[in-house]
Amino acid sequence: MANAGTGWPVHGSRTVPWQQSGRHGTRADRMLREITVSLPPMIARLDYRPDPTLTVALADAARAVIAVDTDPRGQLGALGGLLLRTESVSSSRIEQVDASMDDYARAVAGIRSNESASSMVAATRALGRMIERAGTSRRIELDDVLDAHRTLMADDPVDARYAGRVRDVQNWISGSDHSPIGAVHVPPPPELVPELLEDLLAFAARDDLDPVAQAAIAHAQFESIHPFTDGNGRIGRALINAVFRRRGLTSRTVVPVASAMLAERDRYFSLVNGYRDGRVDAFVADLARGTRIAAIESRRAADRLAELPGYWRELTRPRAGSAAAKLLDALAEHPILGAEEAQSLTGAPLSSVYTALDRLEADGVIRQVTARQRNRVWGVVDLLAELDDLAARIAAAVRAAE
Repeated sequence: MANAGTGWPVHGSRTVPWQQSGRHGTRADRMLREITVSLPPMIARLDYRPDPTLTVALADAARAVIAVDTDPRGQLGALGGLLLRTESVSSSRIEQVDASMDDYARAVAGIRSNESASSMVAATRALGRMIERAGTSRRIELDDVLDAHRTLMADDPVDARYAGRVRDVQNWISGSDHSPIGAVHVPPPPELVPELLEDLLAFAARDDLDPVAQAAIAHAQFESIHPFTDGNGRIGRALINAVFRRRGLTSRTVVPVASAMLAERDRYFSLVNGYRDGRVDAFVADLARGTRIAAIESRRAADRLAELPGYWRELTRPRAGSAAAKLLDALAEHPILGAEEAQSLTGAPLSSVYTALDRLEADGVIRQVTARQRNRVWGVVDLLAELDDLAARIAAAVRAAE
């Protein structure tokens, strides 16, 4: 059945038997014997043609993304790293996985940190791997999705055994912890997931659709299938940027769309739920708006990155050719570093590197994020701050646009 307003099909449903694997929760949880599961439509060959107003919004979003990715000022390496981290941190925060920037920096450096920080770093690596593969092969394969999920969940204390595996159990969203009673969404039964994923990836492989609309629909469909026991939101949002990369909107950067979603988290969830009722246009329009805003604010981050090396030089005035001067040239692309990495970047003796690091720390360019004397790690003050500042600017712009 299609929604009369858009022609996009409404999810079907089926009643199936249910039994708990143990005896948990309330009596109602324990006595539940059947549940109604959602049946997403097959979308691989569906046509999607937005109305003229939405077509303009989608084109504006695409142009804004391309403008960031083709910035001519030579800071794309630094910008790409900043945007990748911003996207993965915001995507983690949507799932209420959060940590301080110092904890995140320690985890990036491979230093034992709290569980949330380690999870945020895993999300960064998963996103990076999925986007890189989409750019290299110009396809998004199931193995790429499974590899990203394996990277995300490999060290998860609860779901590590399911890392990189499509679920073979029934799952649900919200409601009881012990059964699907009161769930917002009960995804399709596990035996249908492989076919639905194959269909979704065939949809993502098409080149005859607007790329921003395609990314939006692919994400909403992925969330509806919910193919993993955990990590669906973060992998599903990574799929958006993977589609952008596959379609050529980006080649070196990432659009921090999750920061726009995080700004209005409840609305984002509501729009995904609306997709299941055939209300596709609302979600596509919201992603187009969030993408355009995120791209515009990313260009402002590029402006900031272009200014920082000169600012740092004014602040510390290093001697030409010194280890400190060489470090300043490299900091934009290495916002978190230890002494060994700094030595590799400068080619200077370790004693000179430590002198340079101490000087840059005294001048406020870097700060130590480890509370120890051995194996110290420093973060670049302005770049760590920009991770939060960029997400905050995107959030403010999203709310102002309402």
